[in-house]
Amino acid sequence: MKKIEKILQKEELEKEDLVYLLSLEDDDEIELLRQKAEKVLFDFVGNKVFYRGLIEFSNICTSDCFYCGIRKSNAKPSRYSLSEEEIIEQAKQCADLGYGSIVLQSGERSDEKFVSFVEKTVKKIKENSISEKLPDGLGITLCVGEQSEENYRRLYNAGAHRYLLRIEATNPILFEKIHPPSQKYETRIQALKALKKVGFQVGTGVMIGLPEQSYEDLAGDILFFKEMDIDMLGMGPYLVHNETPFAKYSDYYEKNKEKIYKLGLKMIALCRIFLKDVNIASTTALEAMHECGREDGLSFGANVIMPQLTPIYRRKEYLLYEGKPCMELSAEEFNISISNKIASIGRVVGRDLWGDSKHALKKTESK
Repeated sequence: MKKIEKILQKEELEKEDLVYLLSLEDDDEIELLRQKAEKVLFDFVGNKVFYRGLIEFSNICTSDCFYCGIRKSNAKPSRYSLSEEEIIEQAKQCADLGYGSIVLQSGERSDEKFVSFVEKTVKKIKENSISEKLPDGLGITLCVGEQSEENYRRLYNAGAHRYLLRIEATNPILFEKIHPPSQKYETRIQALKALKKVGFQVGTGVMIGLPEQSYEDLAGDILFFKEMDIDMLGMGPYLVHNETPFAKYSDYYEKNKEKIYKLGLKMIALCRIFLKDVNIASTTALEAMHECGREDGLSFGANVIMPQLTPIYRRKEYLLYEGKPCMELSAEEFNISISNKIASIGRVVGRDLWGDSKHALKKTESK
């Protein structure tokens, strides 16, 4: 029996197993990993793919992450913030398309004006009769960065119940290399703990394939997700933005593009096998690297897709990395396209459902 087969038969993987599986290069062995992840997905989560209509409502950011295209030091993008009315209009479109949930994402701010705006907008979305098929309104995920516990509580009480705060790298040394000194690893950890304390279903994630990132680092990321009892994951392969300090890694990225792409898929598979019942997104970044990226992500164990609902005239100003796909597709066109892709791999769309993480729901039921 091959080493990979012995490892995949284990009830619980250890760090050395994760490192070995992350290092796989043989396509046949990677396929065995994919098959195992798909089986775990069907056994613990099911065949449905849940949608999260993505509204990137502001690109104003107070953080200065070295890799990010909307970092505050990048003067190239025109800064914008959608109005409350624009966001609600997109939320209604989300419900009309049967998505069931939205993600409100922005650059990072924690000033009172911003927090009050998000709080008020979330309340309005929940108060509006969005759809008769959604008696409790749309499910709302927020992705607006580090906040105080008090601010998180305000946003939770307003009606949001999921929150995505990516840690980007769980190795503190690597975290420091991709962030300025003002952004602390310890602060990010405290924020994740505060989100859990408030009651949010908590999501996080890392960038995959960063310069100087090792297989041991990525295996450590997976162990961290379990230790933190994370409910959902949004991970993506590392992509370069040429208006950032990390533009210096363009050659590295081009030389390692295929390896980084496969590594992104292996991370999804291993997180599915190791964590079993969490929600895992097949991210836009995968499709930026390969035209079948989203489908590949789903076939390797993901069960969430985030269709683009940001108004087309604003999408070019929210570029976290180069080559972002679906920039000109309308919401209706994307809906048709992604639905066909999901059907092509034998999966079913979970329409008009919140699609909460089964991992989170189990914790709620046990209380």
